[in-house]
Amino acid sequence: NRGKRGAKDGAQAHGGSGTSSRQASDQRGGNTEAREPPASNRGKRMKTAVRRSVAPKAGFAPAAKAVRAAAPKAVQAKRPIACSSRARFNGKHEVASRPAPVALRALADSPADSDLRAGLEVPTVLVAEKLGEAGIELLKQHANVECCYDMSEADLLEKIAESDAIIVRSGTQVTKEVFTASKGRLRVVGRAGVGIDNVDVHAATETGCVVVNAPTANTVAAAEHGIAMLCAFSRNVPQADASMRAGKWERSKYVGVSLVDKTIAVMGFGKVGSEVARRAQGLGMKVIASDPYAPQDKAKAMGVELVSFDEAVARADFFSLHMPLTPTTDKMFNADVFKRMKKNAVIINVARGGVIDDQALADALDNEEIAGAALDVFTKEPPTKEENPLIGRPNVVLTPHLGASTVEAQEGVAVEVAEAVLTALRGDPAPSAINAPMVTPELMKELMPSADLVHKLALVATQLVAQNEQQVQIHYRSCTPDDLDTRLLRANVVKGLVEHTTQATINLVNYDLIAEQRGLKISEMKERHGEKLVGKTTISLPAAAATFPAACDADHFITVGGKVNSQGRPILTTLGQYAVDVSLEGSLVLFRQKDQPGVIGAVGTKLAEHGINVNYMNVGRQEQGQDAVMAIGVDQDLTNDVVASLKEIPALIDVIAINLPRL
Repeated sequence: NRGKRGAKDGAQAHGGSGTSSRQASDQRGGNTEAREPPASNRGKRMKTAVRRSVAPKAGFAPAAKAVRAAAPKAVQAKRPIACSSRARFNGKHEVASRPAPVALRALADSPADSDLRAGLEVPTVLVAEKLGEAGIELLKQHANVECCYDMSEADLLEKIAESDAIIVRSGTQVTKEVFTASKGRLRVVGRAGVGIDNVDVHAATETGCVVVNAPTANTVAAAEHGIAMLCAFSRNVPQADASMRAGKWERSKYVGVSLVDKTIAVMGFGKVGSEVARRAQGLGMKVIASDPYAPQDKAKAMGVELVSFDEAVARADFFSLHMPLTPTTDKMFNADVFKRMKKNAVIINVARGGVIDDQALADALDNEEIAGAALDVFTKEPPTKEENPLIGRPNVVLTPHLGASTVEAQEGVAVEVAEAVLTALRGDPAPSAINAPMVTPELMKELMPSADLVHKLALVATQLVAQNEQQVQIHYRSCTPDDLDTRLLRANVVKGLVEHTTQATINLVNYDLIAEQRGLKISEMKERHGEKLVGKTTISLPAAAATFPAACDADHFITVGGKVNSQGRPILTTLGQYAVDVSLEGSLVLFRQKDQPGVIGAVGTKLAEHGINVNYMNVGRQEQGQDAVMAIGVDQDLTNDVVASLKEIPALIDVIAINLPRL
């Protein structure tokens, strides 16, 4: 009954009976910023978190039952239990386990939670690389733990068949072969750190295995290392130390600069950037920040001035980089940017190596356009002197990716990943999950075409505005609006809205948290219409920063709408007040034009001159002689030069190129 009640509550939270009025998304999508517990209490909180009684969340009980029903039968088989807590395995693998098999204890006093684990033996967690003792102890409280380090690939493939979860760092490759060798038993992969390059997430998803990581425990460590690099450079600490080791005494040679009253630009005002800002203020520095997605109220509360990228480049003495590596930020700091900096400017990078053009930085240093750099991360790691022009320079301080390398951070990562693994093992949604859809396989299959549709509609909408909008309205048509579970659809809307600004994987588990962090306020309306579970869907954003005004509706919202056609493909059917019929695949060009003869021919000719092939074309208009909207699908991505040449056609009022994933 609890599951049924959860389903009913979930339906009401996500739309209720709503057949005609907009409704706010569930409370989890609000604009409430998560509060981190004090550092002194964090370890205790993490160690005891898995024993707390946790109230079930509305709408998630059916998903938990689905996960339970879909769990591999191998999970229910009896686990081999080691007889000693510290036995040796093949002379090098340490084994730690509980002394006897016991049923996994329910972590909350609810019938749903107890039922979820009823009849299951204690799971086995394989720890493949060194993990902090606090994490190991937490795992031992609820699982059999086998610490097997330095395994060969053959050893890993053998051991994985006896494991329900595996925890790795960066040295162990969790490949498709590993998931195959597990024969369906492996349910969770835990990455003790942030990056998941060594885990085949696609293969994990195919086998129903949840991948979790530990993204927050090293925040303070990374910020502290950034400040350490800042201080080390400003006072020539590495160079002076090397001089002393060589038996020299060169006080006059290593005169540094003071940090007080200097301006530091925090480029990327997320978790690490915010911590750097706090510490820089403590050093008496003036702090500005550049981040197009940072909330203004957060910066104001911290006494930090939010500025544009160009203004930060012109004003700062020091730059602390904290943006993710995305297509937008790749080589963001290039020759043009360095030329616009002060000659005393210093770059500190503890984020991602690829955000700096290494050769451009080397040239800027050679030309004395900036003063120096302090780098902890590199485009290719480890870097070599032959490949990296920044190694061996007296005005560049280098460290081997030590941002998270503190005792406290490593212990925090261990506890964080252990908590995430235990959470996923009991079938609950883990906040750091990289995949793990919590929707029944049957519903997932039925909703996937619509999920693809709303994802692409959101991608189109974000390219029709100059900045990310925080107010988002979604309108669904459905034959059964009261029963429509929109979590998967809403997750894909969030993905389409923010994926071009982050490296984070966005899925059904973490989309609400990401929406909350970005300040997105999503409202939904469900309307009874037609015979499909999901019919026409529209997404609307405020039109204050519209780059294509023709997409505005009568209420001055950028509105895009679409449907899934009979072949299962997403189609754009509404653009503002215009009806169109456009396939949402690959590249397309949108035009607002004067409704007159010859426009289509002129556009086709111009595209042909650039070797661009048209694969479909559609024109929508409201009345003859008024402005019309034309949409053209093309086989190649359009460059800025092509778009500029199209704008030269007199009858065209607005032109915008939209890039979407291709089949």
